[in-house]
Amino acid sequence: MRLLTFLWMLVFTSAAAAVAPVEVADTITERVKSCVLCHGDQDKTGQDAYYPRITGKPAGYLFNQLRNFRDGKRYYQPMAILLENLTDEYLQEIAHYFAAQPYIYPSPRVHALLPATTQTVRMLIDSGDATRDLPACSACHGKDLMGIKPFIPGLLGLPSAYLAAQFGGWRNGGIMRGQTPDCMSEIAKKLSQEEVNALALWLPAQAASGEPAEQDALATEMVERCQSIFSMGEIITP
Repeated sequence: MRLLTFLWMLVFTSAAAAVAPVEVADTITERVKSCVLCHGDQDKTGQDAYYPRITGKPAGYLFNQLRNFRDGKRYYQPMAILLENLTDEYLQEIAHYFAAQPYIYPSPRVHALLPATTQTVRMLIDSGDATRDLPACSACHGKDLMGIKPFIPGLLGLPSAYLAAQFGGWRNGGIMRGQTPDCMSEIAKKLSQEEVNALALWLPAQAASGEPAEQDALATEMVERCQSIFSMGEIITP
């Protein structure tokens, strides 16, 4: 009888332990784990991946993208569902969290480009093309192409597949759902497909290092030209 009682108590205890709730700390680290499932796995943010990194990017840029997805200005169903009904304050908390996280950039992946193609890319990066009203990439993304705080992302350390997809989205209106005016969309539409292909191969071949430049590095004419980026609202300093 005692043996049966003991066995019953053992089974009951084991069953209770199996259904006992697991306490999870109410921290931003725990709450953003759904983001990390896609954006934080190095296997998914490697050189051949579509998912971009979000760690270490400027907080204002991350906040703008989160709000655009939530408000339907950008559309990707998993993001829309994930961010539905979240407040601006919560989105800013998420943006500041990921902006503060360290990131180890992948090693450059060199692609063979013809000298003439490389020269064209360098022109677009360093000086643009005044005949097409194309500003230099570095005029907005910083001389080191690492971005400018708090709203401009860097162009280095991103996968070729992601860059190609983003250029395509800007050119066909798929990123901002055809909304105009939009600075990057207008610029991307002036690029030829050959230039887009070359940029998507050249940029991942460059070593990424350093931090985004400070806001005063952005020329006044670029602020005026891309006003839509800066009219999204001030971000809250943590």
